[in-house]
Amino acid sequence: MSLALENVDKIVGRETHLKNINLNFETGSRNVILGRTLAGKTSLLRIMAGLDKPSKGRIRVDGRDVTGVSVRKRSVAMVYQLFINYPSLTVYDNIASPLKTSGMDKSEIDRQVREIAAMLRIDDLLERLPAELSGGQQQRTAIARAMVKNADLLLMDEPLVNLDYKLREELRVELQDIFSQRKAIVVYTTTEPTEALMLGGNVTVLDEGRILQTGVTAEAYRRPATVKVAEVFSDPPINFLRGRVQGKTARIGRDDIHVPLEGEMQRLADGDYTFGIRSNHFLLERTSDRDAQIEARVELAEINGSETFIHFNHADTRLVAQEDGIHLYRIGSAITLYVNPGCLFTFDLEGNLVASPSPERREGPLS
Repeated sequence: MSLALENVDKIVGRETHLKNINLNFETGSRNVILGRTLAGKTSLLRIMAGLDKPSKGRIRVDGRDVTGVSVRKRSVAMVYQLFINYPSLTVYDNIASPLKTSGMDKSEIDRQVREIAAMLRIDDLLERLPAELSGGQQQRTAIARAMVKNADLLLMDEPLVNLDYKLREELRVELQDIFSQRKAIVVYTTTEPTEALMLGGNVTVLDEGRILQTGVTAEAYRRPATVKVAEVFSDPPINFLRGRVQGKTARIGRDDIHVPLEGEMQRLADGDYTFGIRSNHFLLERTSDRDAQIEARVELAEINGSETFIHFNHADTRLVAQEDGIHLYRIGSAITLYVNPGCLFTFDLEGNLVASPSPERREGPLS
C-alpha cells in the first residue's frame, strides 16, 4: 500500500491548520510526525484517516483518489492520547470488538486477541474491565484493539503522552519491536525529540501547519535544515549565540569565545553567523586544547533524576547545559564551561544550516 498527500490544506474558520502538505508513505514504513503542541499533527492524522476532509488537495491510496472517502471504507486504525476503551466490556471484548464487527469466526477471533494481548503483555488481564486497569494497561488495551485490525494504515496520536516516565520508556521499546513485525504504514506523532529518535524510521518536522523538513529521523536530527528545525528537534532547547567568522576562527558571544574552525566550518566565508550548540554538548571539563572556554554565572541548577540542567547567561542570552550526574551550584556562583568546535551547528543570518557538527561528534542517539 502507498499513501500520498498532495498539496493538502486544512482551513477552519480563519485559521490555517495545515498548509501545502505533500507527503508519501510506503507499506512497512515507520514515520514520525514531530512538532510542538498545535503544530497541526492531529489535524494531519485525521485527514489521513478519513475522519476529516482537506480544504484543498488530494489523498491517494495506491494512486486512487480517496479524498472524502469515509474512515469506515478505509483500512485504517487509530490510537489516541486518551485511553479510549469501552468501559462496560472486558479487555478481551474491547480488543475483539473490531474483529466481531467484521464477522470473523469465533475461534480465529480468540486466536488473534490472545496473540496481540500476549505481544502487549496484557494476556493476564483479559477478564478485567478498563476501570480495573492502570493507565498503562488501559493504553495497551487501546493499542491492542487498533493493532488487531491488521489495518494497512496505523495512526498513533501521541499515544504515550499521558503515561508516567517509566511506562513510556517500556512501551517505546515494545512498540519498536511490534512495528518491525507489521507490514502496515505506521504514522506516530510526538512533541518529544527523544521519542522520535528512539522510534527511528523517517520524520516529518511540522510547525504551525507547515512542513519544515522530512527525511531519515537520525539524519534530520544531525543536520537540521534551519534554526526552526533545530529548535523543534532539541530538548532541552538548543542554544544559539551570534558570532563572526574571521580567518580560521569564529568569535562568538561577546567576542570572547574563540573557536578554531573544524570540519565543515572550515569552508565558511568571513561574515556573521548564528551558532547553535545542544545542551548536552557543553562540558564541565576541558577534553582538548581546542575546546573553547566560556565563563558565566549560574542562574539556576535543576536536578532531574540523574541529570543536572545548568542555566546561565552569556552575551545577554540565556543558555542551558545538560550534564550527567548531580551537580550542586549556588545561584550566582561562577562556572566555567567548555565546548568542542566539532559540536557546533552554524546557520546563516537567514536561519539556514551551512555547517553541521563533525561526524565523530555524532555518536550516540542524542549526540
